[in-house]
Amino acid sequence: MIDIRFPDGSVRSFEEGVTGYQIAESISPRLAADVLAVSVKADDDTAVGKGNVIGLDTPIVKNSSVRLLKWDDPEGKHVFWHSSAHLMAQALEALYPGVKFGIGPALENGFYYDVDLQGRQITEADLKTIENKMMEFARTKEAFVREEVSKADALKTFTEKGDEYKVELIKDLEDGTISFYSCGNFTDLCRGPHLRDTSVIKAVKLTAIAGAYWRGDQERQQLTRIY
Repeated sequence: MIDIRFPDGSVRSFEEGVTGYQIAESISPRLAADVLAVSVKADDDTAVGKGNVIGLDTPIVKNSSVRLLKWDDPEGKHVFWHSSAHLMAQALEALYPGVKFGIGPALENGFYYDVDLQGRQITEADLKTIENKMMEFARTKEAFVREEVSKADALKTFTEKGDEYKVELIKDLEDGTISFYSCGNFTDLCRGPHLRDTSVIKAVKLTAIAGAYWRGDQERQQLTRIY
């Protein structure tokens, strides 16, 4: 058993390996429906996740202090936006086969993804089609599945896919620190965390298209940035 300490100071015991979702569900089904991620700080101060925020299905194996993150929490909102960026990339790959991906971070009030459309153009009129495809995928309730991979395997995956932007990013990473997230038939290089599944995303509005040089270098390829 492990001890889980809540923000109000109360402590409850759970089986080792309990997840944030299971903790929320033990409190109330409504809370489990609303929670987006969990902030975990192990009592021995060891790192648990990126910024101590982990996905709801990640096992907690040590005595820890936890905060269940909802939409009103900036960290919860960040996970929601980041998963939305992943969903947009999934939609773009379905609509524009061969598209290559740069980065797709969460922002304070949304997200973007930089993409190389291989000479094709996206206009404002195309955004609704992308939104519809995102919602189509969201309704499938596909889980966001994390997989830790070696640097060699990560390079092999994206080299074979022909996505030189991801290959460049992977080359800058240290072995033992690399993870993929898959959703349906789409896999992305990503640290996460993500939502449990796509059904949490109920609506989306794509707002703008801009140009962005790869890694901010005017000598590099200009990509399409979709907000």
